[in-house]
Amino acid sequence: MPLPTAAPPGVQTSRMPPGAPFAPDLHDARHLWLKAGLLLAWALVTFVACFFARDLQMLVAGWPLGYWMAAQGAVLFFMVIVVAYCVAMSRFERQEAAQAASVRAGGG
Repeated sequence: MPLPTAAPPGVQTSRMPPGAPFAPDLHDARHLWLKAGLLLAWALVTFVACFFARDLQMLVAGWPLGYWMAAQGAVLFFMVIVVAYCVAMSRFERQEAAQAASVRAGGG
């Protein structure tokens, strides 16, 4: 069953029930800056580091260091990007849950 991409007509997105899907218009600046920063890191590692690694003439196990950076280092860095995204989103969700709990406890 596909998730709806927006709130149904006539429903305010800021007052969606807790179990409702997250509407795309509720992404705040933290989420967008996180995605932009991680995408920039991905692009730098993919294109810049691997491009300039060709100039490194050091041999490691009979292969140039640039090969190892492109073949292994980039993959490891991509896994770090995924873990960083998961940790940050988990933190954002905990903050939003705490904020929602304090609003509910405050009566409104």
